[in-house]
Amino acid sequence: MTPQSAPQSASRQNPGVLRADLLKIADWVRPESKVLDLGCADGVLLAHLRDARKTYGVGVEIDDAGVIASVRRGVNVIQQNLEGGLALFRNQQFDTVILSQTLQSMHRTEHILREMARVAREGIVSFPNFGHWTHPLSILRGRMPVNRQMPYEWYDTPNIHLCTLRDFEDLATGLGLKILERATFANEREVRVMPSLRSTLAVYRFASPVALQLA
Repeated sequence: MTPQSAPQSASRQNPGVLRADLLKIADWVRPESKVLDLGCADGVLLAHLRDARKTYGVGVEIDDAGVIASVRRGVNVIQQNLEGGLALFRNQQFDTVILSQTLQSMHRTEHILREMARVAREGIVSFPNFGHWTHPLSILRGRMPVNRQMPYEWYDTPNIHLCTLRDFEDLATGLGLKILERATFANEREVRVMPSLRSTLAVYRFASPVALQLA
């Protein structure tokens, strides 16, 4: 099990059915735009965007099963480890680049966010919210948190860079990314009240510094 492939598989359960957070991501993607999905897993999001939003999409996935499933859906997919960067893509080649529930497994977090901002005008990322109110209780009981969003034990987890909403927002600001929208979820339900404590998953849409300069 690779660090990249584990959270991707967990994030795209029930093949062919989009979860609430993926539907939110799809709503943020402009029709007929160019989309890059990093860690596209089985290609279900790109297939939905192609059919519902008429987008042109390319996926990057390292897991063999995910690549095969994407190809069967008619999705353009490149098999590659994201840790190697996105050097094969040109500056501002895409309108939107997506990294769904994979950020927390990346060794070079700042690097992948900078690369996302380089290859696309806008980026969308989602990640587990480590600030959920149950996590401190688990730690007080002497246990690392294990839940639906982070279903791994401490010894086999691919999640190496867990963060809160505020942590990510501070990092984004430091990298010059302008946050355009935020959505938070808990068990498929969108959370609007006290999201820092009540949400288990956060989704952010941001503009790249290059796109802001060209605007």
